[in-house]
Amino acid sequence: MKLLRIVTLSLFIFVSHFSISIAGTTHYLDFKLILNESNAGKKAQSFLKNKLEKGIKSIQEKEKKIQSEEKKIIQQKKVISAEEYKKKVTELRSKVTSLQKERQTLLNSVAKQRAKAKNELIKNLNPILKNYMVEKNIKMVIDKKNLLLADDTLDISKDIMSLLNKKLSSIKLD
Repeated sequence: MKLLRIVTLSLFIFVSHFSISIAGTTHYLDFKLILNESNAGKKAQSFLKNKLEKGIKSIQEKEKKIQSEEKKIIQQKKVISAEEYKKKVTELRSKVTSLQKERQTLLNSVAKQRAKAKNELIKNLNPILKNYMVEKNIKMVIDKKNLLLADDTLDISKDIMSLLNKKLSSIKLD
C-alpha cells in the first residue's frame, strides 16, 4: 500500500513537472489576425475585393440589359410570329445561362486567388515562425482559434506580424 502511494505521488510529480515545462514553451498565434492585418494580407484583400466589386458591377449591368431585352420581347409577343418569339426567348435564355456562368467564373477566380494569397502568406510565414521559435526557445505554437484559454503574454501574433511585414510587403496575385 505504501509502495502504491509512493509510485502515485512520483507519477503525479513527474506529470505536473512535464506539463509545466511544456506549457512554458508553448505560445499561440492569431493566424486570422495575421492574414487580415498584415501589410501583404491587407493589400491582397483590397485587390480581391476590388476585383469582385468590379466583376459584380459588370454582371449587374448585363443583367439590366437582359431584363430590358426581356421586356421588349414580351411587348413584341403579339406582334411577331410564334416562331420568332421562341427564337428570341431561346437567345435570351442562352444569354442568362452565359451570365450565370460568368458570375460563377468570377467567384471561382476570386476564391482561387484568395487561396493563392493565403498559401503565399503561409509559405512566407513558416520560416519566420521557425526562426522566431528557435530564437525564443519556443517548442510549440498553436493557432489561437484552437485555444480554449491562455495567458495574453503567450500571444506572439504582433511580433510575428511585424517580422512578416518587414519581409513581405505584398503578394502578387495577377
